Amino acid sequence: MSITTRDHLLDIRRIYLEPAAAELPRGQEILARFPGAELIEIAGHHRIPELYGDERNVARWVRIKTEALVLGVKKSLTARPNGRSADFIAPSTANGCAMACAYCYVPRRKGYSNPITVFANIDKIIAYLRRHAARQGVKSEPNQVDPHDWVYDIGENSDCSVDATISRNVRDLVETFRDLPGAKASFATKYVNRDLLDWDPRSSTRIRFSLMPAADSKLLDIRTSPLTDRIAAINDFVAAGYEVHVNLSPVVVRDGWLESWAELLEQLDDALNPEARRQLAAEIVFLTHNERLHEVNLGWHPQAEEVLWRPDVQQAKRSQTGGWNVRYRTGLKGRYVAALTDLITAKLPYCRIRYAF
Repeated sequence: MSITTRDHLLDIRRIYLEPAAAELPRGQEILARFPGAELIEIAGHHRIPELYGDERNVARWVRIKTEALVLGVKKSLTARPNGRSADFIAPSTANGCAMACAYCYVPRRKGYSNPITVFANIDKIIAYLRRHAARQGVKSEPNQVDPHDWVYDIGENSDCSVDATISRNVRDLVETFRDLPGAKASFATKYVNRDLLDWDPRSSTRIRFSLMPAADSKLLDIRTSPLTDRIAAINDFVAAGYEVHVNLSPVVVRDGWLESWAELLEQLDDALNPEARRQLAAEIVFLTHNERLHEVNLGWHPQAEEVLWRPDVQQAKRSQTGGWNVRYRTGLKGRYVAALTDLITAKLPYCRIRYAF
């Protein structure tokens, strides 16, 4: 027997399992949720040849995301300084995703497939975060991340709203930060999981709902919650005790792009109640694409590449890992950023722009 999410994102049939994960309480809980899944023992969650690095998997991209789950142990526990979305990037409790956004950077690292990997040693991860937050002490001065708290991004390499359908890891993190003085959790999401409304976060978790114009979302946000559902959820999550921001990304430049963003901002303005408006802030990230991901996408979703891969307005830059990334050309990008930020100021004057790049 497999367990299926309410919108059929997951139908787990195979679990790739590190033996050490199966010995931990969280690992045992997850295995009990999927009693009919085939168990495949692995030496390490990063070393699964039939999932990662096999170009034949392009044709099975979505099926693998739906049917496979990896259960492992997070070995390196570090909180990396960030300064944009958060002050620190927390150690991952999961990576990979059941959704299949055409611009996602995670497949660049994992090869031709990136199903969800869940880490079972949640107790060690939380203990590390408690120690790290205690060492920071009181935030001495406000910054663009937050005026009062040290903010930890708990979902850099996954979508926590989807992860919460598999295990209690995300709920444990939300409850941990609820009791951590001077610290706040944060994650971006494209999936509306209303189970989170019952968690009582007490303003210590920031959810950033990712938004883009409807036409772009339909083409690029594969298997995500509909844009209208994400916007409609904002008031409810604010009422439930979350801080809710919007993550306007990736901004994709195409014919009529600014007009499409104007429509989205008007839709957002119409939906928000006064309480949601008072606490709203936005982060804006223009598209960065990647040569390797471009080649992958050509194998399963070439229509997306018509707007993502634009040599006429993009320039190449070698990444720290040696690959080639493309981003909008210097000069052009500055004008694009200014046009969108001016539009937000006009359409949503109450919305603080935390950063734009």
